[in-house]
Amino acid sequence: MKRRIVITGMGTVSPLGCDLETIWSRLTSGFNGIGPITYFDTTNFAVKIGAQLKDWDVNAFIDAKQQRRMDIYCHYAIAAARLAVQDSGIDFSKTNPERNGCTIGSGVGGLTTMRDQVLTLAEKGPGRVSPFTIPSLIPNMGAGLVAIEHNLKGPNYCVVSACATGLHSLGDAARIIERGDADIMVCGGAEACLNDVGIAAFAAMRALSTRNDSPETACRPFDKDRDGFVMGEGGAVLILEEYEHAKARGAKIYCEVAGYGATCDAFHITAPTETGEGLIRTIKLTLADAGLSPSDVDYINAHGTSTPLNDKIETRAIKGALGEADARRVMISSSKSMTGHMLGATGAFESIVCALAIQRGVVPPTINYTTPDPDCDLDYVPNTAREAKVHVALNNSLGFGGHNACIAFKAV
Repeated sequence: MKRRIVITGMGTVSPLGCDLETIWSRLTSGFNGIGPITYFDTTNFAVKIGAQLKDWDVNAFIDAKQQRRMDIYCHYAIAAARLAVQDSGIDFSKTNPERNGCTIGSGVGGLTTMRDQVLTLAEKGPGRVSPFTIPSLIPNMGAGLVAIEHNLKGPNYCVVSACATGLHSLGDAARIIERGDADIMVCGGAEACLNDVGIAAFAAMRALSTRNDSPETACRPFDKDRDGFVMGEGGAVLILEEYEHAKARGAKIYCEVAGYGATCDAFHITAPTETGEGLIRTIKLTLADAGLSPSDVDYINAHGTSTPLNDKIETRAIKGALGEADARRVMISSSKSMTGHMLGATGAFESIVCALAIQRGVVPPTINYTTPDPDCDLDYVPNTAREAKVHVALNNSLGFGGHNACIAFKAV
């Protein structure tokens, strides 16, 4: 029999805040976390909007000297992990460190460090490049620093699969516990690409919304007038724990991680297949792994990026995986309508949303849904949160390169 895995702690720093109660209140009220970018001068940029962190104070987590020795994405990883550990009530000093692991990924890693040090090299020469450049920019350092802080000596590594990173990190962590290699895993993702290089690069791909004059309506997943995603940022970390281990210490349990699936489209560097075949297989694998049927699914937190192609293909894939009747019955929403796209952190953040929806019996809305699209014709919980009993929730994530991931969460 598989070892059961449950979520016992959650923490995030996000465009909706850095406190779970505040975030949940904002999610369910349809709060818009998107606005003008203030981190740099956007005068000459085609895209001037993003979803910056709310209520964030790095000094509450990391002292000034250490801040300078790591990239911003590491700040987010450390903060989110610390909040998750606090929420879980775990005292790691009373556990076996060799049975505790960490999988915290980043889709891009230290982009700000890379940008800053390339400029330093060009302007001041090689002798002025920081000795902390490499440790700051490599995507695995978030996991490394979290492991150092909490003395996690079990499996430790970083998943890098673009926008599927956060969900792959959770899925891998669940597999590690399931096969008996750890009892506790600290897992999730962190990303900090809201700088001039990040915005210029994604804008050059024509992936971003250019609705600069109306940032509050810019991200509109599944709406006919969607024109691209909005860049977000942040960190999200969950504590996964073997069920009997969690019960033995009297842990608070949010829900169970019941199943996981991962596939690749093997089709295109950025676009999903027109049929949605990769995501269809992913969802089906997840349900099979969880021992669930399509009729068991109550809610899907969709990838829902607000790009013309993604939302149409994801809708098609949900129908293909669940069947027409169950696809039309299930509630679907996109948190990105409020947070923007947190890239490597987004799958972990949206897993927190699923866990809270199960625990609290409320499904957050998809905001800015005003004009139906014939290609997106399911129940996207438009604009207003819905009270509903959620026994089973799915979370979908897709990443550039054809990466697909899905996790099933189940009430305990």
